[in-house]
Amino acid sequence: MPAIVECVPNFSEGRRKEVVDKIVYSIRSVPGVKVLDVEMDSDHNRSVVTFTGSKDGVQEAAFRGARAASELIDLNKHTGQHPRMGALDVLPFVPISGVTMDDCIEIAQRVGARIGKDLKIPVYLYEAAAKRPERGNLENVRRGEFEGLKKAILIDESRYPDYGPRQLHPTAGATAVGARMPLIAFNVNLKSTDVEMAKGIAKKIRASSGGLPKVKALGFALESRGMVQVSMNLTDYTVTHLSRVFEEVVKEAGERGVEVAESEIIGLIPLDAVCDLAAKYLKVGAFSSSQVLERRIWG
Repeated sequence: MPAIVECVPNFSEGRRKEVVDKIVYSIRSVPGVKVLDVEMDSDHNRSVVTFTGSKDGVQEAAFRGARAASELIDLNKHTGQHPRMGALDVLPFVPISGVTMDDCIEIAQRVGARIGKDLKIPVYLYEAAAKRPERGNLENVRRGEFEGLKKAILIDESRYPDYGPRQLHPTAGATAVGARMPLIAFNVNLKSTDVEMAKGIAKKIRASSGGLPKVKALGFALESRGMVQVSMNLTDYTVTHLSRVFEEVVKEAGERGVEVAESEIIGLIPLDAVCDLAAKYLKVGAFSSSQVLERRIWG
């Protein structure tokens, strides 16, 4: 089984395609690295890139992407719906095959140290790579965002980075580097312009408020589309399935007299999660990904 690592960097640019293209080109420039997906969102002003490769290849590609972002993105000029603290905001490594979570933690540490030293960008280790318990939760790391962290990093010892200088990079901010299991980024857009309603639904369903386990959620306004959005991350889709999350949002919206306009999956999704949807909505008993034709053909 080949050793394959997935990396899913989130960049604070979703409106200038020429900038995102240059960042993606820097990632693709590493031999053996394969870019699987690029998603741009103008309302969030954020892009999500998914790529895979060997342990060494992914490390180099991640660093090149970080360097390109630091050269091309100025957070002082950045506005968007999504929380952010860095040009390269988050950089997670995910074990796919022939590698362990410990391998990905080691990769996160190596890349984080290099970004801190060579690019002079403060780096916070998060999720499974976190060296401090509170940094296992990304929200704690990104609290205050770029503007708030400017001061906090100077005076609050709890906000000191794991690598790099104890001050923000003047344009690139700070970066969170981590290791985690596959995550599903899932958005549900509602036929309403009431952002407080969307925020209320997000609060009701997210785990931190006593809602669905392993679900993070925020409410946003999508001004370009005249809608609002419940934006979610499923950090373990085997605990709370995608179908359950969708049904809960539909229910909560319906109780408020609002219809769902559409849903979105950002980036890539594991096949097993798709199979769960098929089994759920087609009422197919004991269905598994082993019954998918392509999986049987390609092993």
